[in-house]
Amino acid sequence: MPIAARPPNILIVARRPSTVRRAMAIHANLRDCRPGKPISKDISLSMSKLPRLVLSLVLVALLHLIPTALPAATADTTLNADAPATRPPSRADAVAELKRLQTEQDRIKQLASSPTSGTQLEGLDDAIHQLASDVDKLSAALTPQRAQLQAQLDVLGPPPAAGTTPEAAAVAQQRADLNARKAQLDSGLKQAAEVKGNVTNLSEQIAKLQRSRLKNQLALRSASILGTAFWEPLFAPSQEDQQRLSAFMGQVTPLWGMAWQPGRQTVTALLLLLAIGVWTIGRRLIERALAWFCLTRLPESRLRRSALALATVLATVAATAIAVQVVCFAFVPPGELPAQVQDLISELGKLTLTSALIAGLGRALLCTHHPSWRVPALADKVALAMRPFPSVLAGLLLIAGTLEQLNRTADTSLQVTLLGRGLVSLVVVLTIGAALLRANRVRTKLAAAGERPEARSTFAGLIHAGVTVTVVASLMALLIGYITFARFLTYELVWIDIVLCSLYLLTQLTRDVCESVFSAHHPSGKVIKQLFGLGDSHLAQASTVLSGIGTSLLLLVAVIALLTGGFGTTPSDLLNSLLTMLGGERLRSLNIMPERILNAVIALSVGTCLLRSVRRWLDAELLPKVCMEAGLRASLITLFSNIGYVLIVLLTLSLLGVRWENLAWIVSALSVGIGFGLQEIVKNFVSGLILLTERPVKVGDMVSIGGVEGDIKRINVRATEILLGDRSTVIVPNSQLISQNLRNVTMSNSTQGVATLLLTFPLNIDPEQVRELLLDSYRENEAILDKPAPSVTFSQLAPNGITLSVTGYVGSPRIATATKSDLLFEILKRLRAADISLSVPQTLRVENMAALGA
Repeated sequence: MPIAARPPNILIVARRPSTVRRAMAIHANLRDCRPGKPISKDISLSMSKLPRLVLSLVLVALLHLIPTALPAATADTTLNADAPATRPPSRADAVAELKRLQTEQDRIKQLASSPTSGTQLEGLDDAIHQLASDVDKLSAALTPQRAQLQAQLDVLGPPPAAGTTPEAAAVAQQRADLNARKAQLDSGLKQAAEVKGNVTNLSEQIAKLQRSRLKNQLALRSASILGTAFWEPLFAPSQEDQQRLSAFMGQVTPLWGMAWQPGRQTVTALLLLLAIGVWTIGRRLIERALAWFCLTRLPESRLRRSALALATVLATVAATAIAVQVVCFAFVPPGELPAQVQDLISELGKLTLTSALIAGLGRALLCTHHPSWRVPALADKVALAMRPFPSVLAGLLLIAGTLEQLNRTADTSLQVTLLGRGLVSLVVVLTIGAALLRANRVRTKLAAAGERPEARSTFAGLIHAGVTVTVVASLMALLIGYITFARFLTYELVWIDIVLCSLYLLTQLTRDVCESVFSAHHPSGKVIKQLFGLGDSHLAQASTVLSGIGTSLLLLVAVIALLTGGFGTTPSDLLNSLLTMLGGERLRSLNIMPERILNAVIALSVGTCLLRSVRRWLDAELLPKVCMEAGLRASLITLFSNIGYVLIVLLTLSLLGVRWENLAWIVSALSVGIGFGLQEIVKNFVSGLILLTERPVKVGDMVSIGGVEGDIKRINVRATEILLGDRSTVIVPNSQLISQNLRNVTMSNSTQGVATLLLTFPLNIDPEQVRELLLDSYRENEAILDKPAPSVTFSQLAPNGITLSVTGYVGSPRIATATKSDLLFEILKRLRAADISLSVPQTLRVENMAALGA
């Protein structure tokens, strides 16, 4: 019988893939049948296969009905799901839309990178919001299509495994088409996500440009705070502002109603009570717990004071953050919120934490409850006078900042915006000004009463003068109508105060931590001494160095915070700015990257410790067993240390990313410097290497050079230390030991010294008697060796007498001088006893004599 034609693209619905493949095979054979053509053998009737055949025929009939029934079912499903009635975009439409979005993104990025006016920035902001909306619409349109394709792939199931019955070609083709379409949709969704991320970055850049432009437009003048025009928006707002505020409140009011609706009132009330309890009682409990830890676990030093101050700040900020989170649980539903409401909640959270930080820093630095815990040198009466102002400033900033944020979020008019900024500036100016006046008044009273106020440094005086000038300038700006300028000054003043107070507290904490950890009387210092074999002086040096490094890093972070941050900047924002600066393209072009610096520091530290350990092992264990000579051991250890330090420096430079081809200019500069001013240093350095390798002299040798005689104590890279007999040390450059005549008494490894005396006697003495007297003196001295025996030599015969040379050997050259002294004492004593005198040198004397005639 003839088989009716059907479309090639069909949707097969079945649970078992084998059944689907069987049905598709039957359908393909039936479709290929024409009138008069016999049916394939694969579908020949058989009684044993009759049930399976009946099921296959039923599936084939369903396959013929699906193409016509599918649109109706899809329409019903769409209507039931309340989805939009618009037709989903086709593949070409999606690709075209993605290209348009990317082109629009590139255009906005190019405009944002060039100087723009305020109107252009607002236009770019609107374009950014429209682009984000288009991206969301495209993603929302492509996501259901991908889900539908995934559902069809799940129906078809995975391809048959190898060795099983192959599936029909139509099924394989359909699976390949579905996978290709799914890959295209995945690529489109990925590109849309990338565009969305770029849109977010562009929005942040435009916001920064707007803030920068606001700072550049500080000369905008408006009504003074003393005029009625400034306060008019507060009592008679315009119709447009009322509509915008009403529209915004229409988004916020449902949240309040949902929080107090029946069934949730109890939960909301309990959460509010919990937030109040955390902010009051919880904060005190956290402070007491941290104070107990600091007083019982930390050493009795200045570390306790700085740690207690930091604990006060952390407790205040942590309790406030927890309370804010509890309030958010009470009033913010778990679902998605409008973008304006989310921005308002985020900004209010930052403002609350900043206000908590201000209050915490004030309580920590003033510390009126425990004056002995106070870190700065403030008089008690001054601290008591300034006690309420940090909390008052934090509270007023929170209220005024909330009003300003509401104006910004609701996009109110310029008059309302200036009113909010003016209120914030007025609050800050009055609070800080009152604090300064009260503190100065107390200091004046203390001085009048004869009490000495606190000692203040020059830097503190400069800060006090700067704050006073800023407050006066802000107040004058408010009075003459420069509201934006006053708001800028006050916000910068608050931010600078926050940064400087935090820097002072963290700097003191860093110094106290270093002093306590590396203290010789603290357990940590004792452990460090035993672990690294350091002395007390080394611990003090390590404490000073680490304290300096920590202070420098904190100062760097403070400078970055002052330059890139502002009021409301969170630690995460500051960290991002710091990472952006450290990982910038300029630093990367110079191969200056944090990871390379860290690796180089680790390699330098580990290499130095390892080299010192090996050096101690060579000096104490290996070389004493291999080489018995102390001078050779010292030379080998010095040579090993020099080579090791050179290798460590090369490894450190390599880890820093220094390329030797880039150091050509350094080599050129060194060559010029060597030719002019460094030739002596290089000559001594090369001479030191020659002394360590050829070893004409070594440590322990007794040498004489340029009238200096003593023992070589140390051979350094540049000079050699010679220890004299009076225990003083002479520093001789290495080049002199190579280029000048040097007498090495102990070079031949001889352990004997020579004590020789030259004595001159008159011509009328008995030489034999004198000879025996001298020999007896040498033989009876304990330092003179018997072998070789002492001897007397007739050295010279002159008109003024005869010269005899007496020679005797001693056990060491270093005792020859002392032995000579003892021998001279003994010889002179015996000569006097024998009535033998030494010869007196003959001299010609010419005297003025009187004339003969006289």
